[in-house]
Amino acid sequence: MTGRRRTRTSTPVLPRPVKATLLSVGALAACVSMAVGCGVIPGTGGPEDDPITIMTWAPENTGATNKPGMPAMAQAYARWVNAHGGINGHELKVITCNDHNDSVDAARCAQRAVDADAVAVVGSYSQHGRSFLAPLESAGIPYIGGYGVTDDEFSSPLSYPINGGEPALLAGLGEQLGKDCGPVALIRPDTTAGDELPKLLDSGLRSRGHEAASDQRAAEDATEYSRQTQQALESTTVDPSQRGCVVPALGDRTDTFMDSFRRDREDYPAVRTGTVLGSIDQSVLDATGGKSSPYEGSYVTGWYPNANDARWKPMRKVINEQAFGDNRIDPTDAGVQTTWIGYTVLKTVVESLGDGEVTARSIQRALDDGLKVTTGGLTPTLSWRFEDMIAAVDFPRLVNAHVTFQVVREGQLVSSARRGFVNVSKTLENAG
Repeated sequence: MTGRRRTRTSTPVLPRPVKATLLSVGALAACVSMAVGCGVIPGTGGPEDDPITIMTWAPENTGATNKPGMPAMAQAYARWVNAHGGINGHELKVITCNDHNDSVDAARCAQRAVDADAVAVVGSYSQHGRSFLAPLESAGIPYIGGYGVTDDEFSSPLSYPINGGEPALLAGLGEQLGKDCGPVALIRPDTTAGDELPKLLDSGLRSRGHEAASDQRAAEDATEYSRQTQQALESTTVDPSQRGCVVPALGDRTDTFMDSFRRDREDYPAVRTGTVLGSIDQSVLDATGGKSSPYEGSYVTGWYPNANDARWKPMRKVINEQAFGDNRIDPTDAGVQTTWIGYTVLKTVVESLGDGEVTARSIQRALDDGLKVTTGGLTPTLSWRFEDMIAAVDFPRLVNAHVTFQVVREGQLVSSARRGFVNVSKTLENAG
């Protein structure tokens, strides 16, 4: 067969480093052109580029307290941080778990974290500290920024609390009410965690020279509180010259209690209420009538600035970018806020490790060695050295005993006369 010979042109072979660089640039350009979050661009494969796995758990769809916004916030945070290059080049993998308010399931969630080689559990809620901390301690996995609902979170050497938990809230509320209220009645769950609440509230009351509150128990999953409401109203109005206060510390069931309280309170108009964030937030006030809400005039103690404070703007930005329309995530919820701060701590720790390997042990070492973490003013600067811990025998791991005092006015949670953070460490040291 005859014909003209075809001239073959050769493609120049690029050196491997140049070729790899162009491929990475091409991948990045593709991400930009598609206007989607492509996640972390792989690096050289060194330890500084390895993904890190984190667990966040909370109860969901139960008959008692539920915190679905906490794992949802963790997942939104992971999407956001990965869309912006990860943490120090590491892709963040978040796994979640439902502890169902059950001790067995809480232990299973902890074991899942162990099996997944999680380097930390961050921003979680569980009433079963003894069940989940034992597996974590055995595996050396730190627990960062738990909600603080159990005493175990303030005693485990692998727990790094970011707030004062229920202890600080109740002690702080006692300080508020001890100054402004006559007789005080506490309505709380008949649970192991609930058994700790009276002494904490009373420690705050006593710091103001006030008598102890009357302690009234209720089933954790009660559907009505008419008996407790009537007893509370009667016990706080024995002296007409004093303005009594009722404290429902019932988590998600506080609304149910207030339905009964609203009806029965008509005969006791002078009685006020006091509670803690986690039992109510701005969304609850809006849903229960705003200015006509039964919470109007209530004293409220929290860990953080109120939800409309400018210091929450970075969190709201992440929610808007990565979880807009996800009704599980309420930026006014103390659980969502705690998860945000917990992951802020994690980010600081990982960044502090530089090019080093990120492991449960390296995270623990960084925290124990005195790493200082700022949270944009949402908490005081946090550090977990021995000398940073307060001298409260029952809460040896507690490093932040600051609370904020708020009050409900015109249907809005606003700062009380005592603005800013109030340190209740001395009150906690005297508790019990």
